[in-house]
Amino acid sequence: MSYMKGNLMSKTRKLVKGLAVKEPLWLKSMEKAPPATFPRAESKLKPISFPEDTYVTKFDQKHLNAKFEDSIKISSFDPPPARVFAWRVLELKEQGVDEELAMSVADMEYLSGRKAKKKAYARLKQIAKLQGKTPPPNPYPSAVNEIQAEERKLVHDRFYNPQTRKILDKLKDERTAWMMDRK
Repeated sequence: MSYMKGNLMSKTRKLVKGLAVKEPLWLKSMEKAPPATFPRAESKLKPISFPEDTYVTKFDQKHLNAKFEDSIKISSFDPPPARVFAWRVLELKEQGVDEELAMSVADMEYLSGRKAKKKAYARLKQIAKLQGKTPPPNPYPSAVNEIQAEERKLVHDRFYNPQTRKILDKLKDERTAWMMDRK
């Protein structure tokens, strides 16, 4: 019935009228009280775009590693660096600055901010070292480092957990037995 146009009721009426199926019991009650119909979009939905989207894509093209170094925190209230860059470009353009100059200024501000963050963390580590304490965790870790830190425990378990080792040894034995049977 997928090739027929219409809803369930009209399709069923056509099949009954053409004597393809006998009239179902529910058809008359459905004709008396038809189901609600919802309006459909007649044309394709237009994609949502913001004025800063062009600058976000330019930022992403220029700073390829920014997505990995400045991870986007879904639960955070801080916008991603690409959005901040784009907003800054738009702000400068509203003040009458040329687009290329505005992009270079925003880019310089982004790079100086990253450098300042790295410098501040290096200073924190240096102070902790002088005091004989362990250095604090990096407040600006890269997304790749965060993922690797989560996976490090699992990798360690794979090689050093006795239960996991038993399972791996069992799988190896099964594989060697299967290979011997195959020959």
